[in-house]
Amino acid sequence: MIAVKRLAPPEGEKADALASAYRRLVLRRVTVLTVTMLALLASFLLDVATGPARLPLDSVAASVFGLAADPTIDAIVWNIRLPVAAIALLVGACLGLSGVIMQTILNNPLASSYTLGVSAGAGFGAGLVILLGSTVPLPEAYAIPLSAFFFAGIACAGVSAIGHARRASSEVLLLAGIAMLFLFQALLALLQFVASPEALQSIVFWLFGSLQKATWAKIAIIAIVLTLTMPLLMNDLWKLTALKLGDERVAGLGVKVGALRLRAFVATSILTGVAVAFVGTIGFIGLVAPHVARIFLGEDQRALLPGSALFGALALSLASIASKTIQPGAIFPIGIVTALIGVPFFIWLILANRRAFW
Repeated sequence: MIAVKRLAPPEGEKADALASAYRRLVLRRVTVLTVTMLALLASFLLDVATGPARLPLDSVAASVFGLAADPTIDAIVWNIRLPVAAIALLVGACLGLSGVIMQTILNNPLASSYTLGVSAGAGFGAGLVILLGSTVPLPEAYAIPLSAFFFAGIACAGVSAIGHARRASSEVLLLAGIAMLFLFQALLALLQFVASPEALQSIVFWLFGSLQKATWAKIAIIAIVLTLTMPLLMNDLWKLTALKLGDERVAGLGVKVGALRLRAFVATSILTGVAVAFVGTIGFIGLVAPHVARIFLGEDQRALLPGSALFGALALSLASIASKTIQPGAIFPIGIVTALIGVPFFIWLILANRRAFW
């Protein structure tokens, strides 16, 4: 037999094949992001329509876009339902965005605001104000979020200080975050131990998480923080994508890896702190949303970053709907709903998409 040697395709054909594959990849990412935004809009309108007083979806949409003529529907939508639905989107986006950045800079699929102790610090700050009560010189509605954000910042500063002392490697940041987690959990347990029954009930309810105290002022603060933080993260997209190559290779490209990690960590901790401060601790959004986005969009941060924010917003919006429909006339704490839904969904992700977890 005469062996036939397979000729390699010409360079022009290779370039055309690569260009065609890249166009398909871009089209897929655009399609996924577009479909997610449409699903987010539908979920948002359904969240506004869901509640003790059932409202027609078309009437809700007309009220949201300023086309409704019924003042009763307008009052229900704009004063009660819309703030809750809006804060669900913003908090979900903050948690999804912070989760994907934490997983990227630590190169760990389990990284989230819980892992690094930011949520635990916020919980301790809120519990401290609830326990002190009238000794705080501010109304409780303002004192609790401020204290939660302040102690979330302390947890962030502690992790950053340890990471800076040890050159901010991913392992050191993760271990420092775990240390902050156990520290603030112990302090919070101490508060619960010495609290009165009334204060203990308030602390536990805050830790469950709730969207029902949403106001337009809180929504504006979260939106401003998200708007200011997003461009800072977008500026480092290619550097964050390059972290998958390893610290040594990225450093060889001229990237200051330690400074990049600390910068991204501080930005995402601010996002987590401001989100948790207003709605309480909400689990699994920052953990699950980045993995879902990674499955559909890949590792390129140009698509993964906005995708994680969109999937986080969609997940918390759907959880908000579920919290109002599990038992008619009652609203379950949003933190319980995200955990009950997030755990089986996360296990399914692990079993069905192992490659998404590196």
